[in-house]
Amino acid sequence: MNEDTKVNISWVPQDPIDASSPENISATVSSQIPVPELIVNPWDIVLCTSGTLISCENAIVVLIIFHNPSLRAPMFLLIGSLALADLLAGVGLIVNFIFAYLLQSEAAKLVTVGLIAASFCASVCSLLAITVDRYLSLYYALTYNSERTVTFTYVMLVLLWGASTCVGLLPIMGWNCLKDESTCSVIRPLTKNNAAALSVSFLLMFALMLQLYIQICKIVMRHAHQIALQHHFLATSHYVTTRKGVSTLAIILGTFAACWMPFTLYSLIADYTYPSIYTYATLLPATYNSVINPVIYAFRNQEIQKALWLICCGCIPASVSQRARSPSDV
Repeated sequence: MNEDTKVNISWVPQDPIDASSPENISATVSSQIPVPELIVNPWDIVLCTSGTLISCENAIVVLIIFHNPSLRAPMFLLIGSLALADLLAGVGLIVNFIFAYLLQSEAAKLVTVGLIAASFCASVCSLLAITVDRYLSLYYALTYNSERTVTFTYVMLVLLWGASTCVGLLPIMGWNCLKDESTCSVIRPLTKNNAAALSVSFLLMFALMLQLYIQICKIVMRHAHQIALQHHFLATSHYVTTRKGVSTLAIILGTFAACWMPFTLYSLIADYTYPSIYTYATLLPATYNSVINPVIYAFRNQEIQKALWLICCGCIPASVSQRARSPSDV
């Protein structure tokens, strides 16, 4: 297969090919021999499979929140925003796979990369918004359920989706490396500067989330201690409740960091000349964050569990309906 008929199998940059190697010389000589035109990259199949799982899982959360008028509190609006962002990210991975093999054009590449970048940006921003909402719900517990909180939530949603949309439009509006391959990042056609700016922004948001979760841990420990004193609980009960709350927050933040940190740091130090396998290996865990998000933020929620049980079997188990919220449920 000569260079004119070679298929660009992915928006992730491919490894450079040495035209002087014996394999390429042999391929040029035998270019008249019929060969399959499409060679599917196994990494693309894995990403497409992840996109399918992400889409199905988050579509359930979006439908539950959309079809239940009772789930209109600020917390559920933010969870719905997270699920919608992850749903679009999953769709973007699927569409990218289809376009890479069926519709190979620069315009399609710009659109799919823009969709994926905007979706993942909205997902990370939604996680930050949920963290802010949890902090406010604990710090301003007496005034949290007011109209002011609802207005603040809508403002956060407008800002995060507006910023994410702008990020997604950058490649289409000319902020790409199609005309100068030397400026490409590990994700073509995003430029190295764009990828570095997104990575730095992620690190700043992660630092803010870390600080907020530290404050949340302090508030949870203080609330658990007050509840223990009011109900004359034993010190061991207070310790267990506090440990559960801190463990939950550690799992949330640790999962987020484990999924996104490898790709973020790699985007800062690497460029298009690096082997594409490193890009795939660091990007795949980032997609897993969209698989885990519904489990952490949606399916653990008691109200969403009730709605899901009603949809699946038409009843609510007593263990779900009677479970009380504790300080560890943060």
